[in-house]
Amino acid sequence: TCPQCHRSASLDQRGLRGFQRNRLLEAIVQRYQQGRAAAAAKCQLCDRSPPEPAAVLCEQCEVLYCSACQLRCHPARGPFAKHRLAPPPAHPGAPGGGADGSGGKGAGGGRKLPTCAEHDLENYSMYCVSCRSPVCYQCLEEGKHSKHDVKALGAMWKQHKAQLSQALNGVSDKAKEAKEFLVQLKNLLQQIQENGLDYEACLVAQCDALVDALTRQKAKLLTKVTKEREHKLKVVWDQINHCTLKLRQSTGLMEYCLEVIKENDPSGFLQISDALIKRVQVSQEQWVKGALEPKVSAEFDLTLDSEPLLQSIHQLDFIQMKCRVPVSVPPVPLLQLEKCCTRNNSVTLAWRMPPLSHNPVEGYILELDDGDGGQFREVYVGKETLCTIDGLHFNSTYNARVKAFNSSGVGPYSKTVILQTSDVAWFTFDPSSAHRDIVLSNDNQTATCNSYDDRVVLGTAAFSKGVHYWELHVDRYDNHPDPAFGIARINVVKDMMLGKDDKAWAMYVDNNRSWFMHCNSHTNRTEGGVSKGATVGVLLDLNKHNLTFYINGQQQGPPAFENIEGVFMPALSLNRNVQVNL
Repeated sequence: TCPQCHRSASLDQRGLRGFQRNRLLEAIVQRYQQGRAAAAAKCQLCDRSPPEPAAVLCEQCEVLYCSACQLRCHPARGPFAKHRLAPPPAHPGAPGGGADGSGGKGAGGGRKLPTCAEHDLENYSMYCVSCRSPVCYQCLEEGKHSKHDVKALGAMWKQHKAQLSQALNGVSDKAKEAKEFLVQLKNLLQQIQENGLDYEACLVAQCDALVDALTRQKAKLLTKVTKEREHKLKVVWDQINHCTLKLRQSTGLMEYCLEVIKENDPSGFLQISDALIKRVQVSQEQWVKGALEPKVSAEFDLTLDSEPLLQSIHQLDFIQMKCRVPVSVPPVPLLQLEKCCTRNNSVTLAWRMPPLSHNPVEGYILELDDGDGGQFREVYVGKETLCTIDGLHFNSTYNARVKAFNSSGVGPYSKTVILQTSDVAWFTFDPSSAHRDIVLSNDNQTATCNSYDDRVVLGTAAFSKGVHYWELHVDRYDNHPDPAFGIARINVVKDMMLGKDDKAWAMYVDNNRSWFMHCNSHTNRTEGGVSKGATVGVLLDLNKHNLTFYINGQQQGPPAFENIEGVFMPALSLNRNVQVNL
């Protein structure tokens, strides 16, 4: 199979000679060889060394001339006017022309017309469109091309030349653009080099300015240290001089007193003793407390706080690099399945951008369906790569996907991840939403209160469909309080009894009876109260949209409330006289 035209051929008894010859390539090679030979041919009349390249060949004189020798020795007048001048021959071994001495003359300017490979005596005259090859007249009459679509060889030659020229125009335009682009890139190299040198010079100047500022500040700080040192030295020298003077006075007084004591004249002694005693007392009083203590310490109370400056130096960096490349939309985020999980009716999803991603990301859009195969909706828009969605349906299957965005637009969606919420709800009391007087313990499963007023605490789970039941055990019940048990919305009022507003549905109970309450309306008084050790059950049936209460396993009247729809959380109100365990 030919690697150029992809045409298959079989070898016959002629072997390799049976292949179709590439005459076009032969002609190109021949022209190339002629050009090389013409460049190599030398003038035969030149006096120079080496001779000049030959420009023409006189076919009558059979002499090669350069341009100068032709004008001098072979002018185009007189007897030379009828001589034929031709280009230098392809084979300069014989001045007369070709290697066979024919001078390259013949049909077609020295090139023999091609003949058919199947019929040596026939020239190509037609073109077989089916086989995409030139054929002769005899091939059309006898050969395999007799029933093929054929066209005139000259017409197809011109048509294909026109197609090739048109294709070359496109390539030429691209080549021109490539040359211009190369010039642009070379200019860009020069600009990068120049800008790099400018930035380096600017950076050096800025850093030198910082060093100069630091040097000046160092000089100021050294001046402060010098002043402090000189002050301390002056104080110490003053104290030394003062103490030396006092010591000299005291020493002189002591020596005088010792000499006076040695005298044996009582009357003379008594004449000066009173004054001398006063002088000694005054001298002693001069050494007051602290007089023999240094007024300054050897330590310098100067501390240089250089840590913020060091941190600033370490954090010194370019604010923003100029963007020379067009910004594209972000690529597809990758969901981190090992971090995606569900808990009760909450789902947590995590994702990240693929490695080696250079396109900036300004934020993400997380979408979730309705848990029943419905349409996706946006549940989060922001910069975080970890998100938890609460308040979903229990025992439901959700599909989630995420995409990134920047100033250029929104990128493609990630793969969809499927998350299954829990079929059974597990929850505790919620310390984050409880009233501040509520006291929780036992891993937030036990609740009591610091106040004598009723305070509300909610559960950590939210229900919107399904059937849910939970129990609360009364661990402590003093002085007949009225705890209330039921459900509420997230924005229920938490500083009064459950059920007094329109956000809660509850049963409140004392030691003898119970009532249902919603919007401060009391209904369905039922005998049977609670005491220490009692168990209160709450049954929320969102399939039938009703609420039922139990005390120690006994249902308290009919279903308390009908037509309940929405999202609800387990709720409880109590005061300091009650403690319950979930």
